[in-house]
Amino acid sequence: MITAGLKLTQSGGIALLDNDRLVFNIEMQKIANGARYSNVDELDDLVTIMSRFGFGLGDVGRWAVDGWDGATNGHVPVLTGGTRCELLVAPYRETDRVPDPGLPGSSGQVVIGGQTVDYESYVHVAGHLASAYCTSPFARRGEPSMVLVWDGGCFPRLYCVDADGRIEPGGEAFPLIGHTYSMTSQYWGPFKRQHKSSHVDDLSVAGKMMAYIALGTAREEIKSVFREEFYEYFEADSPRVRAYRRTIIGCGSTGEKSHAYVHEFLTAVQQRTASLGVADEDVLASVHVFLEELLIDRVTRKIQAWKGGGAWNLCFAGGCALNIKWNSALRSHPTIKAMWVPPFPDDSGVAIGTACLTAADGKGLRPIHWGTRLGPELEPTADAPRGWSTSPCTPEELARILHSTGKPAVVLHGRAELGPRALGGRSILAPAVDGTMKKLLNDVKGREHYRPVAPICLEEHAPTIFDPGTPDPHMLFEHWVRPEWIDRIPAIMHLDGTARLQTVNETDDPNLHAILREYYRCSGIPVLCNTSANYHGRSFFPDVASAIEWGQIDRVWSEGVLYQRDTASI
Repeated sequence: MITAGLKLTQSGGIALLDNDRLVFNIEMQKIANGARYSNVDELDDLVTIMSRFGFGLGDVGRWAVDGWDGATNGHVPVLTGGTRCELLVAPYRETDRVPDPGLPGSSGQVVIGGQTVDYESYVHVAGHLASAYCTSPFARRGEPSMVLVWDGGCFPRLYCVDADGRIEPGGEAFPLIGHTYSMTSQYWGPFKRQHKSSHVDDLSVAGKMMAYIALGTAREEIKSVFREEFYEYFEADSPRVRAYRRTIIGCGSTGEKSHAYVHEFLTAVQQRTASLGVADEDVLASVHVFLEELLIDRVTRKIQAWKGGGAWNLCFAGGCALNIKWNSALRSHPTIKAMWVPPFPDDSGVAIGTACLTAADGKGLRPIHWGTRLGPELEPTADAPRGWSTSPCTPEELARILHSTGKPAVVLHGRAELGPRALGGRSILAPAVDGTMKKLLNDVKGREHYRPVAPICLEEHAPTIFDPGTPDPHMLFEHWVRPEWIDRIPAIMHLDGTARLQTVNETDDPNLHAILREYYRCSGIPVLCNTSANYHGRSFFPDVASAIEWGQIDRVWSEGVLYQRDTASI
């Protein structure tokens, strides 16, 4: 049976499952240089997407829609055939009304492409849960796993999925929304602002802050202030905390006024840290470590109290699972036997999870066959414009050009990656041997000087260059650059000596592996820089024409063809 999972809100799109095989997951933001985090605004656009893969509305046996902000239900405004309507969907998380996240929390009918279809809706948090577990090695091996979901609008929540795929909710680890991390930037640092948020209004700041904290140092006196105020605002047996717990349950930042209370907490911290005379960079570095220590302590203690001693598999999903430092800290804790973070832990993977929930039909989640490169295909490109030339070019020839020129190239190959990370299909690749390359790449992309550029490395060489250097094909864990390599690949090292490593083997990506292998043969360096190829504020380039029009880099390589500005020299 064909199952369609729809994510209509933030980072919206459609995923199609053919029994247990993922056919595609198409995010609206990856079509036609779409804005990051785009919604599905017009349902009829889904018909066009499906037709590109040879599917029609009549091929879909079941439709599932992601839930959204709200404790009772979510309400999602969309267009269908140009007419505005509102879909009633499941709430943000499981509640007394919807106690089992593996079962639908709402259902209804909607018109798509002129046809009325029935749909089921599952709580938003369950979409994260299912996308993580069903793509995990634990599901494939029939092993149970804990699943931690910490999204922007919810508290960190634990679930246990048994070997048969049945979901047991374990409740929250502590009552703090994930947006708190980015909200701190409204009080300290370069993103400080006078008018505070009432709901999430800048989804990109969390990643920028994770880079910025390398300029500071976590200090115990600052962390002590956060710990003390956290207790007073979120855990003390007081009228204020009891009122908060009655009214705020972590059901989405537009579904409840959770931001206002977090701002009260942060204001109290700000007033106390002001008297310490500390730098903003140190406060934000301390925020990061405070939240990391809180997360590790409460999650592992909850697992042990709930399920007893011993080590557990752990899946982590939700926007907070993009934090590579938190991921690494969790993975290294003795309570965690093995850890899985999918390459789409944020809302970009929820359509997949929603389809998995419907396909399970309440009988237990099951593993799916999937791949990282199941996004949109490249749009065809006409002849090169005036001022550009084309020539055949193998991956090995491109590697030699990267080595001989020392300059970057846009690489667009095959279908796009799932999730927010460019992993070699929609990337800018460049040599890492010159420290000025990071500045060049940040400048052409309009990014701040402290933002890092990721390394890609042949998997077999990673342990020699990075610590731990374990296989990490999706750039989701932190690795330290070993001292003897710091001066050899300075462009990929972050300010604190770490790197967001992507390892590559021939099975993961034969094309990228061939480029790296030949570059290593030429240079003795099995590492290149990798950053996403996109307009500022937009998702990946959908075609070569966009990269040429962008015009910031003189070479674009795609499907065995090198497009080169005539003024460039090899």
